[in-house]
Amino acid sequence: MLDIKWIRDNPQALDAALAKRHAPPQAEAFLALDEKRRSLLQSLQDMQSRRNSASKEIGAAMARQDGALAEQLKAEVATLKTTMPALEEESRQVEAALNDMLSRVPNIPYDDVPVGEDEHGNVVARTVGAKPGWNHAAREHYEIGEALGLMDFERAAKLSGARFTVLTGHLARLERALGQFMLDLHTGEHGYTEVSSPLMVRDDAMYGTGQLPKFAEDLFRTTDGRWLIPTAEVTLTNLVRDEILEQEKLPLRFTALTPSFRSEAGSAGRDTRGMLRQHQFWKCELVSITDADSAVEEHERMTACAEEVLKRLGLHYRVMTLCTGDMGFGARKTYDLEVWLPGQDTYREISSCSVCGDFQARRMNARYRARDEKALKFVHTLNGSGTAVGRCLIAVMENYLNEDGSVTVPDALLPYMGGVTRIEKAA
Repeated sequence: MLDIKWIRDNPQALDAALAKRHAPPQAEAFLALDEKRRSLLQSLQDMQSRRNSASKEIGAAMARQDGALAEQLKAEVATLKTTMPALEEESRQVEAALNDMLSRVPNIPYDDVPVGEDEHGNVVARTVGAKPGWNHAAREHYEIGEALGLMDFERAAKLSGARFTVLTGHLARLERALGQFMLDLHTGEHGYTEVSSPLMVRDDAMYGTGQLPKFAEDLFRTTDGRWLIPTAEVTLTNLVRDEILEQEKLPLRFTALTPSFRSEAGSAGRDTRGMLRQHQFWKCELVSITDADSAVEEHERMTACAEEVLKRLGLHYRVMTLCTGDMGFGARKTYDLEVWLPGQDTYREISSCSVCGDFQARRMNARYRARDEKALKFVHTLNGSGTAVGRCLIAVMENYLNEDGSVTVPDALLPYMGGVTRIEKAA
């Protein structure tokens, strides 16, 4: 969330930033609520101070045997005792309302983020590799998978309904190989620490990374009130919640290969064929915890780590700088990696790498002790996919399709495939 003191000092900057995100101005409402909160706190402090001084004056009056004054002071203290609880409750309500407002306001974009309304305002930062040069026709992943007899949507629907997939045989192994390859790359060469973390979390963890309260409808909740994680960003980032870190130990870099669960509440009718948009999918997540000065450089580094996955797999892709209207709620700047899918004849997002500044850290109360400084500072957080395994599987299937319908295993995955070099039709 944003710093209320920053809003108080920069109301015009807040509204200008919200305008870039195509959100209504809110500075005036914030200032009014903040002023009310501060006024109530001041009144409570004044009352408490007067109550303390009046209590002392009672003792002095009684010592002087001034009974009338003592009774008058006792009546004043009794009135304060009656008035203060109601004022305290009003103060708590105003504080809660202000925090709720803060929790629903998106992050402030960096100055170099392009201004735009939606994905059409995104800007190509770079394009890497080349599209496959075939003589045979391209096919979509679900056509390839079903023809191989290794991708089954009907059975998945029988088990769980729409937006689920059953993979079998060598195609299931190829998916597993992709996840293991990503983990090994990020831990072995990129300096990330592997984490095995819970798949269910409490409210405060979802609040910490910004999924709650604004995006509850996009999540799955268990009957005992926990939430299924939509991404391991939630658990990895919250590892430092309520902690004070030493600057010398930053950055912290975490990675995890986990299932992700999303209700896709706003995606009715989109990507209903195949496994592009699922309720459950595997993803290799990257999270960095840095100090304020290192966040921008760490963002470039994280993006390069995610890109390396696609480079090793020989996949053509482009890096997009997201515009203000297409950027996520908690991000200050985001790069999307979009991989080329020949079957769709288009680019599709396969990774999103974001720098969030101290936006999440304020929600998590995650701080660090800076060198030679007494005051604590909030850490800066970053997250990215390194990458989405299901979409990477789709990209491999469509880009490594052979004329006979088989799929060649990329060289980078051969060590994980037990001697299988080509995915062929199930016997």
